Amino acid sequence: MERKSEGQKYLRIRGGWYYYYRHIPTRVQPFYSGKAIRIALKTRSAEIARMRRDELVEADDHYWAQLRLSLDLEAAGQTIETGMARRRYEIATARAMAAGFRYRPMDELADPTRIEEIVRRVLAVRDKAGSDNPADRSIVDAVLGGVEVPKTTIGEAMGIYKDKIAVGDLMNKSPEQKALWHATKDRSLKYFVDVIGDMAMSDITREHAQAYFSWWNAQLSPADPNQKPKKPKTAGRHFSDIRNLYTEYFRYMGEEERPNPFRNLNFTGKSRTVVPAFPAGWVRDRILVRGALDGLLRELHLAAFMLIETGCRPGEIINLRREDIILDDKVPHIAIRARDDREVKTETSIRKIPLVGVSLLAAQRAPDGFERYRDKSNAFSAALGAAFKRRGLFPTPDHVIYSFRHSFEQRMQEANIDYALRCLLMGHKHDRPKYGDGGSMAYRRGELMKIAHPVPKDLFYDFDLPAGG
Repeated sequence: MERKSEGQKYLRIRGGWYYYYRHIPTRVQPFYSGKAIRIALKTRSAEIARMRRDELVEADDHYWAQLRLSLDLEAAGQTIETGMARRRYEIATARAMAAGFRYRPMDELADPTRIEEIVRRVLAVRDKAGSDNPADRSIVDAVLGGVEVPKTTIGEAMGIYKDKIAVGDLMNKSPEQKALWHATKDRSLKYFVDVIGDMAMSDITREHAQAYFSWWNAQLSPADPNQKPKKPKTAGRHFSDIRNLYTEYFRYMGEEERPNPFRNLNFTGKSRTVVPAFPAGWVRDRILVRGALDGLLRELHLAAFMLIETGCRPGEIINLRREDIILDDKVPHIAIRARDDREVKTETSIRKIPLVGVSLLAAQRAPDGFERYRDKSNAFSAALGAAFKRRGLFPTPDHVIYSFRHSFEQRMQEANIDYALRCLLMGHKHDRPKYGDGGSMAYRRGELMKIAHPVPKDLFYDFDLPAGG
């Protein structure tokens, strides 16, 4: 490390302002786009300039020592740190382009069919150096492929996937949906890195994929009886994220035919956890009674009742907007729509559902939707679920707010409502030929009236009282 100087070393003055100016050592120049560093010190004071100069000298000396060590390790056959390797590669690529060539690694230029291109590159290096001067090593490496193409780790590949490849997939997601998407991808990456390591994408083999697959199988059936088993759905989601990352990354890099080491490894087991439906009697005797939901936030109170006779997913109800709650129609209904700022679960989720029974009465009291919980479906389900637990409104510990949706479907089945209509109202795909649009809204309402719970006349009595009344 160079001694700190009280003089003018590495300092220049222009217009009264001080600059730090220092030539870059030849050996580390491949990591820089030029041959010297020039930084404005933003001061006219010689004393302050020397202090800032000394800090920069110390920082540069330390960084250059790291670069030299990396080059020594590389010369000894070890892998250079990926960040430094990428920086050197980017500089070499830029220099090759400046010389009029696309950067090609040396092994690619060694192809006998490229002999004419090699000659052009050698002549370009010679012309740039001149007859009396040796060629700049950084130019030689850039034009003749002397810099290895850096390997991309799976962590770096995930960053490229999220920032460049999957941009279109996120366009119509809401902020909550985007956050969930990113969190899931980050969790999938962490699982792989924790088990296999943050290895280069090009180094991942079938053996690595098999080892990772075996690890997930062990999570599904852990040897430790105190360890909670993972669900096949969870394993499948995170494993397929890595499989998809491999395919999409190499497709993006132009290697579409590269075999995927994760191919044909799947988790076909089904989770034994089944969300039970609310028994119809329980809903009538414990939930649709005066005072059962009193004291809840207005949005929680009304959204809970909206779920009962619509069969909607909680996220569908709390993201309804004013234009989606159609109360002045001949058949009042709600519309689950595709939007530019929020994705629907599937195309079949787009549908219209008549409002009947308690859901109609709740919608009339919430014509503008549920602003407090919009795009906060997890927070809504957690808050309402906690309230139901405190009040003893779940029949068993396995019941959740989503049980209302299962109850709705079960009641339609027991009432022998047409299968195609059931699928339409639930937003499910069905394989039967489609001969219509599910019938008129009046027909749909008539069918739903067959299963609607009776609503006590005093159900909303306390809710409708004026504040302080």
